[in-house]
Amino acid sequence: MNLGISAVEFVSQAKEGVISVEEFVAKTLDRIKKVDEKIHAFITVDAQNALDKARTIDKKIKSKEKIGSCFGMPLSIKDNICTEGIKTTCASKMLENFVAPYDATVISRLKLEDAIIIGKANLDEFAMGSTTEFSYFGPTRNPWNLEYVPGGSSGGSGASVAAYECLASLGSDTGGSVRSPASFCSVVGLKPTYGLISRYGLVSYANSIEQVGPIAKTVEDVAFLLNIISGHDPHDNTTANNGYVDYVQDLKHGISGKKIGIISQMIGEGVDKEVASATNTAISKLQNLGAECIPISLDAIEHSVAAYYTIASAEASSNLARYDNLRYGFDFGIEGYEFKAFVSKARSNFGPEVTRRMLLGAFVLSAGYYGKYYLKAQKVRAMIKAQLDEAFKKVDYLISPTMPILPFKVGEKIDDPLKLYLTDINTITANLSGIPAISVPFSMSSSGLPIGIQLFANSFKEKELLQAAHVLQETSNLPEISL
Repeated sequence: MNLGISAVEFVSQAKEGVISVEEFVAKTLDRIKKVDEKIHAFITVDAQNALDKARTIDKKIKSKEKIGSCFGMPLSIKDNICTEGIKTTCASKMLENFVAPYDATVISRLKLEDAIIIGKANLDEFAMGSTTEFSYFGPTRNPWNLEYVPGGSSGGSGASVAAYECLASLGSDTGGSVRSPASFCSVVGLKPTYGLISRYGLVSYANSIEQVGPIAKTVEDVAFLLNIISGHDPHDNTTANNGYVDYVQDLKHGISGKKIGIISQMIGEGVDKEVASATNTAISKLQNLGAECIPISLDAIEHSVAAYYTIASAEASSNLARYDNLRYGFDFGIEGYEFKAFVSKARSNFGPEVTRRMLLGAFVLSAGYYGKYYLKAQKVRAMIKAQLDEAFKKVDYLISPTMPILPFKVGEKIDDPLKLYLTDINTITANLSGIPAISVPFSMSSSGLPIGIQLFANSFKEKELLQAAHVLQETSNLPEISL
């Protein structure tokens, strides 16, 4: 049985009775047992429930009962998305044993379509990181080379899909956290338009810029999942009510006659030579298929990293104030503390990156510094959006490398936060502006490490973005993983 098939291929074979859902899920669980000790993509594996659900779906198929469109496909879910009855830890000691009493909206919608949640994927603590090294439960490793990071913060999601431990996954993207692991693990990752997918049940990090996004082997799989999880949600008043869009229909429309802007600031200085070469090759292939590619300058990107970390840290500091170790948390065996001392003692158990961002956020929001930092960051954000609006008057899409560098070794940059933050320079623009962006696996470096290409479109243009991404993925010829 081939665990490397796409999600859409799985649905087709399950529907026709070519494969048994129970057998496929059992083989997937065997695969997790075999490889996850090395990769550590999962924090929790919900094996028994997954098998029970698979048996139920097989019975429905045999008796020709109505079945949801997922037909029992096994999915991993980033462990900051609430799942009723399964732990949601956010990779933090603070939520080590927290079991959500409800499902996030995206989970409810997947369950209605008979998807199977096979487990919860590892991440940087509270989704704060770019490498999945900042997890209380230990780092995730890149399945293409175990010495390297898988990207982050949705590293467990990206690695689990790449290593055939599930058919697809859901992650969250606040500054590139879906696209970074998609690029580093050679899978597809979409950061949707802000408001396209409900955030209800996503544990908050930076509310104004984060989004849930699908990760899968193919663009078609991402489009399939987007059909299920997108749309207005009365539980989340930031979701748009745009009506239904079928993202799978017309996926093979092509890009002939489309204009693509090459973002000068994302392909120049500081970009690895092999990454730049792969991007230029991708541009050439798109031109050969009828697209017109022209250079586009977005000057405000120069200030994007500073603006992003100011805004994200400010929102994180506010959101994490709720973790006082009273309503949920852990027992550290000490009684009689004065309230502030008790909370301070509990919160000292946050990891180094969460602590760093909380302190930074509290500082930029403090009296005397609000105007100097936070207000300026919001002005940069507005500048970026204005420049993008102008760019999309001239072009249909924008293109860049997803990550400016190749995957790097575990531990290589962990002691240098600034270097880690700078790796986000190509991805944060989409979050600050709210536009959609997708990372498509395109090539491999001379050392066998994945390189992803990023495409952007204007707000709520996911259908067109997926069409372009599908064309780009069709031009690539990538090796199978051998793990």
